[in-house]
Amino acid sequence: MERFIRSDQYHFIKNQAHNLLNGHMTTNDASVTQALQSITNEKVLDLFTDLSSEQEQLIAQASDVKDETDAILYFSRLKQYVVPFPKLSEADIQRLFPKVKKLRVPAIPDEEWAELSYIGWNDPAANRKYLITTVDGQLTGLYGHYKPLQQKSICSLCHEHEKVGMFTATFKGEEETISRGNYICHDSKKCNENIQSREHLESFIKRMKA
Repeated sequence: MERFIRSDQYHFIKNQAHNLLNGHMTTNDASVTQALQSITNEKVLDLFTDLSSEQEQLIAQASDVKDETDAILYFSRLKQYVVPFPKLSEADIQRLFPKVKKLRVPAIPDEEWAELSYIGWNDPAANRKYLITTVDGQLTGLYGHYKPLQQKSICSLCHEHEKVGMFTATFKGEEETISRGNYICHDSKKCNENIQSREHLESFIKRMKA
């Protein structure tokens, strides 16, 4: 069976399975757990529009998670079918940011590529943050000024309450310089783990580059 699950779908399924696991741990009412299993099954299958019987069987196993051991084994099996983020060399990344000199490219462990909806890293020395993702099937890079904040807020990429910073991208318009900004997670690895839909990520990139 080929890989067919996006990273955001993988994290959504994990979240639903964890919710079901919490339900098993907090109630002994069989009707409640059966209802939770049914809801979990419906939600995870709704992520996909065209599954083979083998793929559907794999995804539906999320509703069978009853304890931590089940969860660990299921997530490990599920991850084998996640389509990883395209592996980019340092030269690939440099081509996405042709105007940036002395670009500092992060090292990403092999096991993390399947967890990524985007590549993001901070460059404190330059007060910048860099983002790379796919929009409409095309790799795109975005960078901007980044100022970490002391308090938590809602991230524009993952829509979770996390430690964030103000990301500001600046462009030259036809008549004036245009700046657009919003809060995004300081920790891009944690942000990727939070992303359960690409909608906010892609709309952010489009809005910043428009």
